[in-house]
Amino acid sequence: MQLDVTDPKSVASAAAKLGDVSIVINNAGIISQGASIAADALERGRAVMETNFFGAWAVSNAFAPILKANGGGAIVDVLSALSWLTLEGTTGYSASKAAAWALTNGLRKDLKSQGTQVLAVHVGFMDTDMAAGIAAPKSSPGDIAEKIVQALGNGKSELLADDITASVKSGLSLEAAPYLA
Repeated sequence: MQLDVTDPKSVASAAAKLGDVSIVINNAGIISQGASIAADALERGRAVMETNFFGAWAVSNAFAPILKANGGGAIVDVLSALSWLTLEGTTGYSASKAAAWALTNGLRKDLKSQGTQVLAVHVGFMDTDMAAGIAAPKSSPGDIAEKIVQALGNGKSELLADDITASVKSGLSLEAAPYLA
């Protein structure tokens, strides 16, 4: 089913039609690269936040009652190593993923009482259209899906899906990590 996460009517329609859902995966995402002080930076940033942050929040809110009615289920938020790191030109995307990470952590607390598991999935580069022009090792979407299923089965709250992500997260406590320079 087609779903525009930035359109409240589209989200409501999807929730109305999909009453048997037990797992919701928030994977919609866009990136708009450019300087954070460019003339169009705020416009680009708002578009990215609408999809990557507010879209995930809207979908989670719409489907939370359905998950509750179906025994709890799970919400899976596909995030990024850029939830913790900003590279040149990725300010809006990184901010949106950092906000989505905070949202995921809040949802986990808010939905615990209804038995809904909330999983944060952090990925470096996944072999998707968004990463098509990037010359770097990429994870297969199928491999990531298998890891998600395993993490859900093991009751995990966070999945560091690849070596890039594990490296970035492990460097968070370093005073001056080499990849931040």
